[in-house]
Amino acid sequence: MLRLLAILITYHLSLIAVSAQVGDHRSDFAVGLSGGYMLSSVGFTPRVPQNQHTGMTGGISMRYTSEKYFNSICAIVAELNYAQIGWKEKITTMEDEPLINSVTGLAEAYQRDLNYLQVPVMARMGWGRERKGVQFFVQAGPQIGVMLSENTVKNYDVSERVQGAQAQDSMSVEHKFDYGIAGGLGLEFSHPKVGHFILEGRYYYGLGDIYGNSKRDFFARSNFQNVTVKLTYLFDIQKTKNYKIK
Repeated sequence: MLRLLAILITYHLSLIAVSAQVGDHRSDFAVGLSGGYMLSSVGFTPRVPQNQHTGMTGGISMRYTSEKYFNSICAIVAELNYAQIGWKEKITTMEDEPLINSVTGLAEAYQRDLNYLQVPVMARMGWGRERKGVQFFVQAGPQIGVMLSENTVKNYDVSERVQGAQAQDSMSVEHKFDYGIAGGLGLEFSHPKVGHFILEGRYYYGLGDIYGNSKRDFFARSNFQNVTVKLTYLFDIQKTKNYKIK
């Protein structure tokens, strides 16, 4: 994964260097707000059965468009987002039925809510209209995150759990700094007097672990995996004056 991240960054930098010689120059800068819905889980090893944890995300988005290389519009996107992520355990019997707690009479449920500040920086390639119309795009790049707080939601006492207490149920997050690779694709509708409206689907794969992964630790792996659907609105701060731009 680290090698893939290095390749992505190197590729984009080389593309900018080449396009600076043969591409059409751009110097467009836009800022705005974004918000969306997240599905997240943690890749535990040993495996912990899970349903998707749901949460919201929102923040500030910035985009700098530097070149149009043939039909490809090259840009850099940076964001500062507040994100609600975590994991939700799937507690079932051997027959895959919900496990009923004998004390409460309810199906056992456990969820860990983690609030993060996330900063993705992505290389973006778009095809279509820049100023008025529809554009398709793909983007990918590194993302870092810092945990702000955590909260546990469960409907039983640990001593009452039918299957016995699990290691992750009582362990606070050990590594509050997270890093990984984010990538997405989507559609953008632009209008010169209104701005840019963007619909995107994004996937994030964490390269770090929230728990220790040495031989003495319980988990060998505990990384985030997130899927996000989000809407973004950008308005132009600076636009290139060029009659060729459409």
